[in-house]
Amino acid sequence: MTTDPVPVRRRPVTAAPWDVLLVGGASGIGKSRVAERLAAEHRAFVVEFDDVVEAVQAITTAEQHQGLHHFDTVSDADLPADRVLDLQIATARALEPAVLGVVRNRLTVDVPAVVEGDYLTPAAAARAVREGERAGRRVRAVFLHEGDARQIAANYASREPGGGVQTERAEVGAAYARWLSREAARHGLPVVDARPWDTLVARIRLALAPPGTSP
Repeated sequence: MTTDPVPVRRRPVTAAPWDVLLVGGASGIGKSRVAERLAAEHRAFVVEFDDVVEAVQAITTAEQHQGLHHFDTVSDADLPADRVLDLQIATARALEPAVLGVVRNRLTVDVPAVVEGDYLTPAAAARAVREGERAGRRVRAVFLHEGDARQIAANYASREPGGGVQTERAEVGAAYARWLSREAARHGLPVVDARPWDTLVARIRLALAPPGTSP
């Protein structure tokens, strides 16, 4: 079972075919790695949305914004998997205004950006794409999919060797990945399988290419 992306030969730096690219998907499936690759190809800035999540949680309380603090008083290890999934989705939806704020800010500068994170929802991404169109800017979004909990658990083990076997977390991740994929399809956004790793970047380019063009 493959647990780490296979190195792929880098392309020369080229002009980005987007001003902002949103890369969503569940935890532990390769979003950060592929965001770095795409950004390097186009001299783009990388925004890790997890940093934004930590920031907004640090300056709010549960009383001020309960939607951002579902896990403050209870550990996900103490909850059934379906409840953890529900709270993760609720948190992602509560963060949608922050996603749009990041995109709007990145559109004020000329440097392209790749925004990646677990909490990017297809609803927020679709709205960002529409706002970009109205502003005459190119906002694109793609969601990576990995529905095999065993693969996600193996990825966690490779990335976090001191974390032990994280079966329950991986099961929630796979369920969240399936929810994201369904939502992305509903909003007309491309979904790309995270594996095989060695063709992931090429398949993302293909998914994002306008009809009738080559990536």
